[in-house]
Amino acid sequence: MRALVRNAAAAATALALLLTGCGGGGDGDTDGRITLRFQSLAWQKESVDINKQLVKEWNAAHPDIHVEYVQGSWDSVHDQLLTSFEGGEAPDIIHDASDDLADFAYGGYLADLRPLLPKGLTDAIPGNSWETATFDGGVYGVPFLQEPRVLIANTKILKASGVRIPTPEEPWSWAEFRKVTEELTGKGRYGVAWPLKEPVSVTLNLGLAAGGQLFHRGADGKVTVAMGEGDQVVPGTIHDQVNTDHSAARTALGMGGGDTLPGFFGGKYAMVPLGFSYRQQVVEQAPEGFEWTVLPAPAGRDGLAQGVSPQTLSVAEDSPHKKEAVRFIDFLLKPANMVRLAKGDWMLPTGTEALADPALHTAHLGWATGAALAGSLRSAPAQSVRGYPEWKDKVATPALQEYYSGAIDAAELKKRLVTDGNRVLARYQR
Repeated sequence: MRALVRNAAAAATALALLLTGCGGGGDGDTDGRITLRFQSLAWQKESVDINKQLVKEWNAAHPDIHVEYVQGSWDSVHDQLLTSFEGGEAPDIIHDASDDLADFAYGGYLADLRPLLPKGLTDAIPGNSWETATFDGGVYGVPFLQEPRVLIANTKILKASGVRIPTPEEPWSWAEFRKVTEELTGKGRYGVAWPLKEPVSVTLNLGLAAGGQLFHRGADGKVTVAMGEGDQVVPGTIHDQVNTDHSAARTALGMGGGDTLPGFFGGKYAMVPLGFSYRQQVVEQAPEGFEWTVLPAPAGRDGLAQGVSPQTLSVAEDSPHKKEAVRFIDFLLKPANMVRLAKGDWMLPTGTEALADPALHTAHLGWATGAALAGSLRSAPAQSVRGYPEWKDKVATPALQEYYSGAIDAAELKKRLVTDGNRVLARYQR
């Protein structure tokens, strides 16, 4: 869902946003009223409507602090924000994802929220979620929505096959998952379709279950890449499903998540690993009578652990109204409001009280399965790694794509991720 575009077109989009007033720190009106700009990346209609409604509710209750809703886009947010920061025109309140914050935090563009956050909000969100937005001891975003990666499966195919149905309490191991996909493969059908147009975050985040880390911080604070046994479980499984077992569709490797759904609905794929929020697209697009279910991703040495990069709300360092911006964030993330935002985005809230809401624990549409995985979510391995975007784009993405397609072997993959990767990271840690 969040594909960062670093090219001239994105820069042009960012400049256009600035020229039309979409950027810009909040100011005081002539009547003394403070105006804050809140750039939201909500994109699904239900989510946009809820965000706008919450802004409306805030404005009605706070006539002295007016919040202006600004629509941003996940596709160009990194470059758009960079342009607005450097031009001194950043929005006061910034919606982003935690794995996009590191360079902005280290660059001094975001405010350290530690002295500004109310205790109630700090206590409402667990420490493992706060870790995702913590860089060099400072907190540069409030994590509020998160989604595990799950298996969305064709119920009829599963039942007809007789395979064991996994639950969060008794999930498949990665080895069992590989065997199951072989059993589900038949004439004109693959056991699984891996949409890996952007393979890096999927590989790293699912790898935590098998003990993978890939990035290691030394005593000197510098990060290096090292590929151990745990790091090879997930990529090795996917590679073997595609190239050895032929239980995973090769054509899906270049697809985005939504691209696999027509084939899934048509019975071409028995299962598709997708982010939890894709359930909305399944509901909207599935043909009448299509039966589907949500299963947990496979477990490994560290159980159901998964890396996540929660959606975050940050405050621009240049904002003249940081306290007021945090007041709005606190309002937006009250437990009841956090539940509204989570349901609108079909994701899970980070807040403990919000996550306990009964509406998020119903078996209907797989909510209960997702909620059961929340306690296993961890900070994504690349979360605080400076230079990660370049490593991902120039090294990891092409290397993983070639490995999954069978163009290179595991030794070459390791060489490129580690040797070439460390050359990239070294430039950011001098």
